[in-house]
Amino acid sequence: MLLVLTIHFVVALLAPLIFSWLGRSGFYLLAAVPAGSFAWLLSRYDDVMSPGGDGGPNAPPTLVIEWIPNLDVALAFRLDALAWILSLLILGVGALVLFYCARYFKNTDVALGPFGSQLLGFAGVMFGLVTADDLILLYIFWELTTILSYLLIGYSRGRLAARRSALQALIVTTFGGLAMLVGLIMIGESAGTYRLSQVIANASALTDGGIAIDVAIALVLLGAVTKSALVPFHFWLPAAMAAPTPVSAYLHAAAMVKAGIYLIARFAPGYADTVFWDPLIMILGLATMLVGGWRALRQTDLKLLLAYGTVSQLGFLSLVVGLGNREAALAGLALLLAHGLFKGTLFLVVGIIDHQTGTRDIRKLSGLFRSARWLAWISIIAAASMAGLPLLAGFVAKETVYSAFVHQATSGAGMVMLAGIVIGSILTFAYSGRFVWGGFGIKQGIARTDFAPASKQLLVAPLVLTAGTILFGIHPGPVNGWIEPYMRQFPDGPADPYLAIWHGFNLPLLLSGVTVAAGVLLFLGGRAVSRFQARFRPVFDAERGYRTIIGLLDETAVWVTGRTQRGSLLFYLFVILTTAIVVPLSAFLLGEAPLMPTHWRWFDSPVQAVAGLGIILGAIGAIRANKRFLAVLMVSVTGYGIALIFALQGAPDLALTQMLVETMVLVAFVLALRSLPAKVWRREAARHRVLRAGIGITFGLVMMLMTMAAMGSRTAMPISLRFPELAYRIGEGKNIVNVTLVDIRAWDTFGEISVLAIAATGVASLIFVRGRGDRRRRADGVKTGTVDRGQENLDEFGREAAALALAKKFSNVARDAWLVAGRTLAPERRSIIFEVITRLLFHSVVIFSIYLLLAGHNSPGGGFAGGLMAGLALAIRYLAGGRFELAEATPISAGLLLGLGLGIASLTALAPVLFGGEVFQSAVIEGTLPLFGHVKFVTSTIFDIGVYLVVVGLVLDVLRSLGSEIDERSEGDGDGSMPVARKEEVGQR
Repeated sequence: MLLVLTIHFVVALLAPLIFSWLGRSGFYLLAAVPAGSFAWLLSRYDDVMSPGGDGGPNAPPTLVIEWIPNLDVALAFRLDALAWILSLLILGVGALVLFYCARYFKNTDVALGPFGSQLLGFAGVMFGLVTADDLILLYIFWELTTILSYLLIGYSRGRLAARRSALQALIVTTFGGLAMLVGLIMIGESAGTYRLSQVIANASALTDGGIAIDVAIALVLLGAVTKSALVPFHFWLPAAMAAPTPVSAYLHAAAMVKAGIYLIARFAPGYADTVFWDPLIMILGLATMLVGGWRALRQTDLKLLLAYGTVSQLGFLSLVVGLGNREAALAGLALLLAHGLFKGTLFLVVGIIDHQTGTRDIRKLSGLFRSARWLAWISIIAAASMAGLPLLAGFVAKETVYSAFVHQATSGAGMVMLAGIVIGSILTFAYSGRFVWGGFGIKQGIARTDFAPASKQLLVAPLVLTAGTILFGIHPGPVNGWIEPYMRQFPDGPADPYLAIWHGFNLPLLLSGVTVAAGVLLFLGGRAVSRFQARFRPVFDAERGYRTIIGLLDETAVWVTGRTQRGSLLFYLFVILTTAIVVPLSAFLLGEAPLMPTHWRWFDSPVQAVAGLGIILGAIGAIRANKRFLAVLMVSVTGYGIALIFALQGAPDLALTQMLVETMVLVAFVLALRSLPAKVWRREAARHRVLRAGIGITFGLVMMLMTMAAMGSRTAMPISLRFPELAYRIGEGKNIVNVTLVDIRAWDTFGEISVLAIAATGVASLIFVRGRGDRRRRADGVKTGTVDRGQENLDEFGREAAALALAKKFSNVARDAWLVAGRTLAPERRSIIFEVITRLLFHSVVIFSIYLLLAGHNSPGGGFAGGLMAGLALAIRYLAGGRFELAEATPISAGLLLGLGLGIASLTALAPVLFGGEVFQSAVIEGTLPLFGHVKFVTSTIFDIGVYLVVVGLVLDVLRSLGSEIDERSEGDGDGSMPVARKEEVGQR
């Protein structure tokens, strides 16, 4: 199972590259992945369907990899009968849809690579969802389907309808997913385990525990209701038809919307008797079936007709699988398979009609039966199955459904449910006929629609699904065997139900006859129904309610933002610092922490006292400075003073990192200050100064008090005392700080570098209008000595003449420049001494940064320090040679560095799992190499390489945004020459 998931995700990552080579034919290669997984699934049939398939000695195939043992979270997978049946749809239909895409799309369509990647990834995620045997893992896959569906629905991102529909689906399903997460955690904590199979097996013990489990199950069902588009959340599914038709055929007929049905089916064996089960499933399911069927009758767009039909069928499915007995379990899974076959077929047919005619409007389609006979017969068979006509899968499943509800109709509520299902089935028959007539019938007054012959490859997928519909209908025995292990999870009934094409003359058969007769009448009276629907206004419109709620949230957000985001830095700092004062101080006063330390020690050495005094003077100087640069310089003095204290206290790693951070921050501030006035702008009144001083002093005193209280309140031995042993014996390193970062607390470091990547993206997005500034012009196309001309005291003509003279004078020097692109700078902006020093130091600093990276496991250094040192080397290169020199020094993208770093860190986290280890577990590789002798390599160093690349990417982003981009804007049109208006003015003079 893990191999299936891995192959899906790896090929999905490679999909853009595949499409760049093969064009749209890359879909064939992608289709081979779920097709191969489908073959593997069939090969596991005996293991899944064995007599112990319900958890006995021959339990279903299971894989458990410990992930977070302390939280009882594992990568646990289990391929039982229910998961196997759902996987048949997920992988089989997924392979056919990807095959279909190869001729549905054109080579000129945009973003085929990302689309194929997302569609294949979705197949893998859905497979992971139905095989997950851990509640938290199930939720992770659940939310991944939400994210991928958002991307797939919004494929046509140039269309407002697609973007809006994608966002709507994301909001609704995420809301349900968050509610479901709360319910899953409640169940896991109550059961004492997060293993899904054990939660179901021990359901009887949990349901006796009170209302908490009832509430938890209700929250889980809320997730299923939103995902499967039941009333009142049904509106997002028709809106999602803005997606390409293959997405609709897969996500909204065979895969994603079935996730909610799967969740109901999974919990039904143990929790169908909980308090909120019937009200949520039975009432909402029946309402959804009737609302969806009724609205399908008024649609003129074939795709929307199928969408509302899908809503209706999802309500039908939830009703059946949620009934909670053996007969309903058999009927529900049979209907689930039948629905995937006929609805997937019909969506693909609509795609072909739209592809070949350019329309899906039944008011414009006429006479396609004659010009597309194969397509018409495929549609007729699939629609007949949807309508429940004999000899087809839909009929076999519907007969069993009727039988299940007939046996339940022993009370008033049971009779109402049976009547509602019959009415819903009549509506289904009517809109099935409307689909066939609307797509292929001959309409009076409408010219025959031109239909270009469809590619044979386009017909393969719907033809295979139609064959499955027929085979299931005439020979349902194998399907009965597939469902039997799942049925055994329910209590025994009066008789074992079974699927058959003929059960004799009975009440379910009579109800089928009533359904067909009434459905024919409703279809024939379509015009009268349309007139009635036109006059009928629904009392409640769920989509209008959704938009009202979103509008109120927007208005509330605007109101809150207007009163909090006031554009005043003083106000923001006041709120932040006041909160940081009040909250800790309240906890301190209400607690029993010691007020004062029992022993005072002012400093350990005179040098430490001098460093502390320097920090205080730097802070005072920053407050009193009237120029921004001086203020920044004083802040850096405090930072360097702290680095000195770290060094004096025996923490060289911290001192080195602090010093490098302060240096890079100083460079970043200086670059940013070029866009600000030199002097600090002071306009606040004197009373504000007093307030600021009071808050600042109070904040410092409170933080000092908290620190002293924390040091005096310790009662247990610090865990850090074990770090030396952990670092040396487990992390195989002598540098405690670095081993802690990349091994002992690797999760924290991974979170930190993720924040660094986000921060870098944020900085770049504030400066760059589009892109990250990676595709800049190189120095080859720039005239010597034309970039960043200065001499502000000269007039326009004087600056032009002086620059040309200096450029000529230094032309020989430019040809032999110490830096590759340094010649582009105006001569008055160049420093030969600085260039020489940069040329001498740059490579040494880079090599030293690599040394810090590799030696950091046993000596001061590591990925953070090494990355900052490499960043300083780039900063020196930029300061010496300008933006073109930076472009020559770093032709690689900052975004690529950040992504590569995060990718390497992620792979080092997951790689141990493939070898039976835990996430972020490190290993030691020892050996002897020529010249080097004995070598001892710890794999956590690879994680440190990822940290190194992320830090370098961050620095590069800062230099390109605050440095190169601002340079380019200040230089006019960015080519090193004067703006056009200035050129014309010089020419006139």
